[in-house]
Amino acid sequence: MSDLAGKTILITGANTGIGRETALALGRRGATLYLAGRSEERTGPVVEEARAAGAGGARYLPLDLGDLASVRACADAFLERADALDVLIDNAGLAGQPGTTKDGFERTFGVNHLGHFLLTERLSDALKAGADASGTPSRVVLVSSKAHYRAEGIDWDALEKPTATTTGLPEYAVSKLCNVLHAKELSRRRRAEGIHTYALHPGVVASDVWRSVPWPIRPVMKLFMSSNEEGAATSIHCATAPELAEHSGRYYDDCTEREPSELAKDEALAAELWERSVSWAGLD
Repeated sequence: MSDLAGKTILITGANTGIGRETALALGRRGATLYLAGRSEERTGPVVEEARAAGAGGARYLPLDLGDLASVRACADAFLERADALDVLIDNAGLAGQPGTTKDGFERTFGVNHLGHFLLTERLSDALKAGADASGTPSRVVLVSSKAHYRAEGIDWDALEKPTATTTGLPEYAVSKLCNVLHAKELSRRRRAEGIHTYALHPGVVASDVWRSVPWPIRPVMKLFMSSNEEGAATSIHCATAPELAEHSGRYYDDCTEREPSELAKDEALAAELWERSVSWAGLD
């Protein structure tokens, strides 16, 4: 299958889990891949696998989503190599890892939302160029979670403090709510420019996102989870399905459109998150 030949796709967190499976599936279809992650040692083998699978080209980009300077450098490194981007998959994430990011934000929020927000904005011109070149919308795919239904709101002050809970799961739910809100507001602001957005729940997947959940909770949780291959299916669907080309700002689960939480549909909350994220990320 070579139906993605000529398409350029950037995936965060592709060294393991559903990111790896997503990259290999898209590589087999001929896409040119940029795989962004913290470790070249861990991502390099996936780059080689993608090339062997048939990718039109696969490259590694250094990226630490918990360090906004690293996010800017990653975007700049991509823009030095390519003028246009067809699909951005904001896939990387963590759960249960307490603390703060290098820039002082609650760690889960900083990695799962704010780092991806900045990366997406820095690549917005490339996404517009991808849409212009192909004549079809470019796509931003945000890997969220059905955990966003458990978020009861956003405590703005808490986002600038260390993780407050032992498990970090309430903070994870908030970060995933932010992913869905980001997709909604990004669609509202960018759809006219040819950038379409998709938020999704990949399934409850036994991936490395849970690596910092403490023992003995982690192994019990993972007994009931899906495989990484199953988890990648909805990401691939949102990134490539022709029937979704005219859709934007929607939420998917098991390759099917679903209703997100009521909070995720709150336009005022989405707008406030956007404005605060712009300020926190140091954007104009």
